[in-house]
Amino acid sequence: QVQLVESGGGLVQAGGSLRLSCAASGRTFSRYAMGWFRQAPGKEREFVAATGWSGGRTDYTDSVKGRFTISRDNVKNTVYLQMNSLKPEDTAVYYCAADLTAGLPRRGETSYNYWGQGTQVTVSS
Repeated sequence: QVQLVESGGGLVQAGGSLRLSCAASGRTFSRYAMGWFRQAPGKEREFVAATGWSGGRTDYTDSVKGRFTISRDNVKNTVYLQMNSLKPEDTAVYYCAADLTAGLPRRGETSYNYWGQGTQVTVSS
């Protein structure tokens, strides 16, 4: 079992920044990949970013490249999503997820075994 708890969401103006955190517990954090997904109102959940077990390999959806950065601290068992230059279209509930079956970043939701409860990010125009 893996428990994931997100934090750091909130309300920010367009152009602003937020940093999301996801604290993991229950398994050896450094052995599995982590991802961030988001779900906007009325839309399906979508991939945002992922990092491999060491943090050396990352992947991003095109709409956030150059603005978001995923990173991890394997001592603190935490994965982060630094979000800069935020846009109203980034408004969504953001979820972190753990992929215990692969050490490399993957985009598919079905690759992830455990999910956090989500944190709301609202970007005002």
